[in-house]
Amino acid sequence: MKCPFCGHQEDKVVDSRASSDGLAIRRRRECLGCAKRFTTYEHIEEQPLMVVKKDGRREPFDRHKLLAGLVKACEKRPVSMDDLEGLVDELERELSQQFEREVSSREIGERVMRRLHAIDPVAYVRFASVYREFKDVEQFMRELKDLLALKAK
Repeated sequence: MKCPFCGHQEDKVVDSRASSDGLAIRRRRECLGCAKRFTTYEHIEEQPLMVVKKDGRREPFDRHKLLAGLVKACEKRPVSMDDLEGLVDELERELSQQFEREVSSREIGERVMRRLHAIDPVAYVRFASVYREFKDVEQFMRELKDLLALKAK
């Protein structure tokens, strides 16, 4: 570790403890060159889950982007932010357990729609209309009929 004060390459660890959130190790160090103390933190380096888009592009999974889409779909609906954040938390946990590096946007969309269908059918239809890119009213009507048929059961 390079001393931030004098640039000396050697130090000793004076104290180590877990951070308050338990996700890092806080180390108090003393430079063997100038004897000044400084603090470092060690974090686990996580490999981000990459989303493979329909056109083949890859981008890091972005929970904020997903949450924004859900908020838009649930606009003026009786769905709380806690419910939406819980949905995203659950999905993110599930994806990180089942996929090591990459997941398709299609897989994410289908999983979101299943969960959203259980929370609010209107929000589900809104999300599906954007996600499935309905080309005409007929596609939209088919989705609504399927939804009504499920509700009638």
